[in-house]
Amino acid sequence: MKQHLFVCQELDDIPRWKEAFPHLRRCTPQQARAQASAGDHVWVVSQIEGWGALVQTLSQRGAVLVVLSYTPSSVEAFQALNAGARGYAHAISTAPLLQQIEVVTANQGIWVWPDLLAQVVGSTFRALGGEARMRDDALSALTERERAVALAVASGKSNKEVARDMEITDRTVKAHLGAVFRKLRVRDRMQLILLLSQRSETTTDA
Repeated sequence: MKQHLFVCQELDDIPRWKEAFPHLRRCTPQQARAQASAGDHVWVVSQIEGWGALVQTLSQRGAVLVVLSYTPSSVEAFQALNAGARGYAHAISTAPLLQQIEVVTANQGIWVWPDLLAQVVGSTFRALGGEARMRDDALSALTERERAVALAVASGKSNKEVARDMEITDRTVKAHLGAVFRKLRVRDRMQLILLLSQRSETTTDA
């Protein structure tokens, strides 16, 4: 039976965790290293020392890692994903949200705290070389407006920012973005930037 291990400090006792997963086990980093196996969900609070190395070790073992932070930031989110985590969220997320994160990450998806998703996407696209290393034919199937939306989203802009810059509505941005995803056969922003950067990895949006 797969287990939920919450790696945290002794003072961390968030009722929402237990509400989301009644059979969870709170443990230390040492206990997690000894107990976690492939398929287990391991939730690591980023306040503990050496959390990045722990995430990397357990993800390589086949466990599903989610990093929880009391002060979410784009920098820490990028560190978590780079270490092998499939999720990054606020430590006091609601029980339904934690359960949603479990479903997404258990199905090979990536879940990032929504307010940080655009920033993470932009940082990743730049780290992969940005437009300078973009596939020449990547956006050939798109209209001029769809291309503009795709590049704006890849650069890290939120739908609201794209709408403001292009002087269109949020609804129109969503419609263009939906067309972009369909035409390029990608499911989300992360898959879009990987396609533009000539990468083949897959992820699932929040």
